[in-house]
Amino acid sequence: MTFRLAHLSDCHLGPLPPIRRRELISKRVLGYINWQRNRGKAMVSGTIKGLVDDLKSQTPDHIAVTGDLVNLGLEAEFLGAGRFLADLGSPDAVTAIPGNHDAYVPGALARFNVHCAPFLTSDPSATQAGAPYPIIRQRGPATILGLSTATATGPFMATGFVDAQQKTKLQQALTDHLGAFRIVLIHHPPQPNAGPWHKRFIGAKAFRDLMDKTGAELILHGHTHLPTRTEIDGPNGPIPVFGVASAAQSPGGHKRPASYTLFEIDETESGWQVTATRRGYPVDGRAITELSVERFSVSTPKS
Repeated sequence: MTFRLAHLSDCHLGPLPPIRRRELISKRVLGYINWQRNRGKAMVSGTIKGLVDDLKSQTPDHIAVTGDLVNLGLEAEFLGAGRFLADLGSPDAVTAIPGNHDAYVPGALARFNVHCAPFLTSDPSATQAGAPYPIIRQRGPATILGLSTATATGPFMATGFVDAQQKTKLQQALTDHLGAFRIVLIHHPPQPNAGPWHKRFIGAKAFRDLMDKTGAELILHGHTHLPTRTEIDGPNGPIPVFGVASAAQSPGGHKRPASYTLFEIDETESGWQVTATRRGYPVDGRAITELSVERFSVSTPKS
């Protein structure tokens, strides 16, 4: 039976809630200025609503959201993020991970973890003592493994990293779920030269080395606001890596308009057959449509 997974990211939910002056005495003042001058004009609520409506019409079995639900890490923003995820689907059908904007200032990530908790919860069968990440969820033939690269950074920085505890648990989970279609969710892209220095994934090489050792069938990320398809090395061949445009980016700007990717995954005798269909707004701003289709095979050893 085909398993259908939809991937969207970088929702940057707006508009911003009312902000008290004392809340801007931090890195937030820069983000607030950027929102007023740029993002607030390019990322309007109608854009993401149309995208989500189209996504729901495709009836995916599961939805993965790879971070940056909010903008400045305000309490009211996280309340809205929780409502947004609940509107997408039930906690069993939606998995979310944080991005750098969800950890915009110290303490923000803890608020994300509270308000989005139902969508971050690992399966009861997962051995998951301590911190919530990596999220470990078995859905049909897929094992979904959600990491957090989110950390508060200084002004003009948007870097991320995966701590040692997460990497240890991820390696064990990838090994334990050998034979499933293992999908790794991560906000910052792991491939080399994926973005500017101040937005980089610190420790990306160590992460790629882990993937090369343990393998995975698919890696999904956000952060770049670009619909990309690359690869990193795995023990059984290249691991497909997919990025996606911001789910809130309106047509007509200098960045690619909002889109999502629908993955249809089928098991075969030698591994897996995957169809990746990008749907979203064309650059001319017309109605949401099918933008591209790619079919590829993934070979994997069985447990």
